[in-house]
Parts: sequence; structure tokens; C-alpha cells
Amino acid sequence: MIFDCHTHVFGPGHVGGSFLADAKRAWGEQYELIATPEQHWETVKSFDGAIVLAFNCPATGVVVPNEYVATYVNRHPGRLYGFASVNPHDEDAPDQLEHAVKELGMSGLKLAPIYQNFYPDDKRYFPLYAKADELGIPILWHQGTSFVSQGFLDASRPAMLDPIARTFPQLKMIIAHLGHPWHGECVSLIRKNPNVYADMSALGSRPWQFYNAMMNVVEYGVPNKVLFGSDYSFFTTAQTMDSFRRINDLTEGTKLPRIPEETIEAIIHRNTPEILGFV
Repeated sequence: MIFDCHTHVFGPGHVGGSFLADAKRAWGEQYELIATPEQHWETVKSFDGAIVLAFNCPATGVVVPNEYVATYVNRHPGRLYGFASVNPHDEDAPDQLEHAVKELGMSGLKLAPIYQNFYPDDKRYFPLYAKADELGIPILWHQGTSFVSQGFLDASRPAMLDPIARTFPQLKMIIAHLGHPWHGECVSLIRKNPNVYADMSALGSRPWQFYNAMMNVVEYGVPNKVLFGSDYSFFTTAQTMDSFRRINDLTEGTKLPRIPEETIEAIIHRNTPEILGFV
């Protein structure tokens, strides 16, 4: 099985505000972010499936509606799984999540403190996590850095999720991108909390950081807690597999330890739908 646990779609008008302005500052004025369902399917259809993420981040200018994602993933049942996104500042956020799951058929929740500008360990947001726990769905967190100038960087440390994991021990959570650049903190979190996982998406273009993050994973004995993901459309599933399989290239001619090949392949072929309770 090859299942991509971290992919996006971005339709026309979904990306603007400070996010787009900062992206152009980072990557040039020609930058745009469009990834239609049709483009997404062409990329992932040769694999076993993928999670597709909605994005409700008005604070930084990205809103990919739950309905947009649900309409797409519901065309490919058993292959694609949509994760809803709600604005945690909304008083009715738990009700919005329940609607997305029960009426739209969504399978999880996507939250991103650095894009939504909230502190996840604040008790005012715990009713939202309680609703996810009640619904039996996982939460995927962007708990790491970003280029967005208006984002709350101090809200995105992986350790901020520890009080949530302790309060809701049965709630499955995934920390995207191994919590970059705080991968040591991320590994500490997934090691101590049985139902907290991480994905290794979006790290292939930073080989030194990727190597060090995975070495932390290996040394702390938690490769089984790492899921395979790409962060499409920024990287494709195929590109991510290729970069992962070349992670040891920078050790050639040195005494640096290698990431075991069996560890790499086990993560690439991880049965994420089973782990997250989709099947």
C-alpha cells in the first residue's frame, strides 16, 4: 500500500490575503497556488489513496471550503478521505465539524495554529477537540513553521499539543511535517503519547533537516509512529517517495549513520487508513 496522508486542493479564489502576498515575497511575483481536483486525481490515482485537506484560515487568507473537498472525495469513496477545517475562533466550530462529518462525509479535522492564529492549548478550544473525540475522527495539525508573516509562530510548537493528548488520550492526532523545524520536540510528543503520530511530508527539499528529523525518529525508536505524506501540490507523492529513498545520499563518504532502508520502506508502505480507523 502507498497512501498519501497529506494532500491539498486549491481552487480559484481560495488563496489570497497575506498568504499569497508572503508566498510571492518568498518565491517571486509569478507565484500562484492552484491545484484543482482534476489535477489532484491525476497525481494520486496510481496510488492507493490519499487524505485531502480543507483549509479554513481567514486570518492569513486561505479558505478551501469543506464542501469543495467533500464534493471531490465523495467521487472516489475508499480512495480519498476528506478532512474538514473549521475556524476555531467561531463559537459554533464544534457544530460546524459535526455537520462536516455527519452531513458531508468528512473523515477528520485539519487545524493550523500558525495560519488560523490561535493557541491550541487554550482551554476555550477544547470543546472542538472534544467534538472530534466524540465523533471518533483524527486531527491533523500543521504544528510547525511557515513563511506567513502574520502567523502565530509561538503557537506552532509541537509541545503545545501535549495537554490535548493528555486530556483526550483516545483522540488520534497527526503532526504534519514532523513539526519542522522542531522535530526533536515532535518526536518527544509522539513517543510519549500512544495516539499521537507525525507525517514526514514537505521535508524532501530540505535534505539536512529531513535526515536529522528521521535520525531522531530512529534513535527514539518511533518509526512506527510516522505516516507517509507529500504535501501535494507543493510536492507530489512520487517526488516525496524519491526524495525519501535518497535521504542517505548525504551520508556517502562520511561516518554519519544511515536511515535503515527497511524503515524508509515501512513508512512509505504504511497502512494509514487502518491506523486512523477509516477501514
